[in-house]
Amino acid sequence: SPRGTQLVHMTLMMHSWVVTSQMFAQKLLALYPPLWLRAWISQFPAVFEADPLLEQTMGDLWALVRSDGEETHSHLIDTSCLKLELLLFLFAPSPSVKKRKVSLIFDHMEPEEMAQHLSYLEFKNFCNVSFLDYRSYVVRGSVRDNPALERSVMMCNGVSQWVQLMILSRHTAQQRAQVFTKFIHVAQKLRALQNFNTLMAVTGGLCHSSISRLKDTSNLLPPDVTKALSEMTELLSSRSNYINYRRVYNMCSGFKVPILGVHLKDLISLNEALPDYINEDKINLSKLEHLYSNISDLVAIHSCTPPFEANKDLLHLLTLSLDLYYTEDEIYELSYTKEPKNTKIQPVAPVKAPVVAEWGSGVTPRLDPDTISKHVKQTVDSIMKNYDQSQHGYIALEDFEKIAANFPFSFCTHETDREGQISREEITSYFMRGMSICAKLGFNFNAHNFHETTYKRPTFCETCGGFMWGVIKQGYHCKDCGINCHRHCRDRVGVECLKKHKNTTGSCPCTPAPNSRTEGDSWTTSFAPSHNVCINPLLSK
Repeated sequence: SPRGTQLVHMTLMMHSWVVTSQMFAQKLLALYPPLWLRAWISQFPAVFEADPLLEQTMGDLWALVRSDGEETHSHLIDTSCLKLELLLFLFAPSPSVKKRKVSLIFDHMEPEEMAQHLSYLEFKNFCNVSFLDYRSYVVRGSVRDNPALERSVMMCNGVSQWVQLMILSRHTAQQRAQVFTKFIHVAQKLRALQNFNTLMAVTGGLCHSSISRLKDTSNLLPPDVTKALSEMTELLSSRSNYINYRRVYNMCSGFKVPILGVHLKDLISLNEALPDYINEDKINLSKLEHLYSNISDLVAIHSCTPPFEANKDLLHLLTLSLDLYYTEDEIYELSYTKEPKNTKIQPVAPVKAPVVAEWGSGVTPRLDPDTISKHVKQTVDSIMKNYDQSQHGYIALEDFEKIAANFPFSFCTHETDREGQISREEITSYFMRGMSICAKLGFNFNAHNFHETTYKRPTFCETCGGFMWGVIKQGYHCKDCGINCHRHCRDRVGVECLKKHKNTTGSCPCTPAPNSRTEGDSWTTSFAPSHNVCINPLLSK
């Protein structure tokens, strides 16, 4: 019966709330035929991936099958397919809508295009959250050591900060108002796509006090933009336990991305309000049914198909952009640099910002250097594919300056070997040096600023110790720390880059001295703060 099927499914999913998976498997083995385990394995392979103690129980089951002479029925407990579904999802190629070149410049992206690609990344993260992750959070009350939920929090916070920084990266109030307006249109498209989690992040960034304090910028916003922002904040307000969001969300069908923190809060409330046992010896099935219903609703969304496709080049660009991390102090410092505090001017009436990822407070990016390098490589590959039309290894410096504006960490200078052009190696070096996330996570490495060099005296490789043979361009030289290496040894350099800064202006090392730019030799992006203010002091270490 449908009720019986539901109870079986609930038991297989929710047993770990009252008994360990190993003990549960032993009970099944003692009371029921292997067909039960077959159903468990096929429907919930994540349990077997997460619990190594089940290996012993599975070994006992194999022994039972062999002792009964049931080798022909061994397919009932075949575990070879456990990782198949996961591998298909993780290693499926990123979609590409059209075989065409795309613009990787924020100003050129349509709001709908940006909303779709943000939704693709958000939905992919959401689908990685399993019912075991929900249980872990409810029981422990933290996303620590829960990679799937940590990644979801990181993206939510990353989008919120990226929105703030993209606005603050513009020099004039008019330019900031234009970026603000564009993100309002992105928010409206997210609402149409029923992606409430990213909508929360974008709206939270627009309402953040570092942005709402910008009176000059706010005065230039069109009335319809201000009205739209008010409607978004009302929809996402935490008033009456998110009553407006819940009403709208319950009316949605098909593809949707919920505000994960709200539903996790519901699970915690249920877990704390209802006891695990009744009369001390009977399992509270009512509690398990309520928890099961909420978790099943979330997991069921994984099977939805997004009503759009995504371009992998834009996905690479956004992935790298959203992995940046800044402290509140750094963002406020930039905000006050753009519009200094004026006590004579009445502050703008603040709009109450929706709480963004409060359930994951304190979570900061913890990506490893290999992951960062992979993201950088994918982004550089996309840049070269779309802008190096002649495929000679260089793109126009003007094009890259516009692309780099998508990454609001870009306030360090960069030298180029060819006037008006920048090479693949220089782009890679720029991104690796500019990723403030590397320093903030305490990584014991700094990316080298390598340039292909012609040596006029005998030189040896820092990595392998071999002689740098050749007449011209024998190897690579780091302009920051001075080490040298072969082309093929460049990616294996184990020495940390200890940059030798020359700070003669009294400003921080990452801020260029006045009039220090020589046309065609060095450049800064539009995010470079005025008045020699160092927004990210870690870049100077």
